[in-house]
Amino acid sequence: MEKLKSLENLIEKLYMLPGIGKKSAERMAYSLLDFSDEDLKEIAEAISSLKEHIHFCPTCGMITDIDGCYICDDKDRDESTIMVVSYPKDVMSIEKSESYKGQYHVLNGELSLAKGMNVDELNIESLLSRLDNGNFAEVILATNPTVDGETTSMYLAKLLEKYNIKVTRLAYGLQIGGNLDYVDPLTLSKALEGRHKI
Repeated sequence: MEKLKSLENLIEKLYMLPGIGKKSAERMAYSLLDFSDEDLKEIAEAISSLKEHIHFCPTCGMITDIDGCYICDDKDRDESTIMVVSYPKDVMSIEKSESYKGQYHVLNGELSLAKGMNVDELNIESLLSRLDNGNFAEVILATNPTVDGETTSMYLAKLLEKYNIKVTRLAYGLQIGGNLDYVDPLTLSKALEGRHKI
């Protein structure tokens, strides 16, 4: 039987999403055939408007759909603590734990030789600028507990030695080799409580 090019193309595109296997992509594509034209149009518009409306906060690097971001604009947050994370999804996970009320800084990546991610591609210069111009007492390094996350954390710890700021790392209740966005809120809360100086 001849393959249907438009269906095969959709399956290939869905397969590009993280966590979606070939069979899941195939099921999703066939399910979309049952959607109404209006629903498909709304899905397509939601996807195409994603990059148009979402951008990085110029201060912290978090994704946002306003001029600043909801976290940087929140005057009730502790301005003496800044948590450095690898990705915006990490901020979302930590916020769900409701155990941290300070500032964030999103690197938008981790140092990785395998992925070709170097220092210049990370949001590090703006972090240093914030530390130079702010009144922070503590920097919490909350990169993922992976080889790349640890490498990034150690690099940042070395950079931050020149500042008179306490530098801590999330406690190891987190699974090594895992990602913050898969960790449950209680584990994240405990990891925050048990962070230590590095």
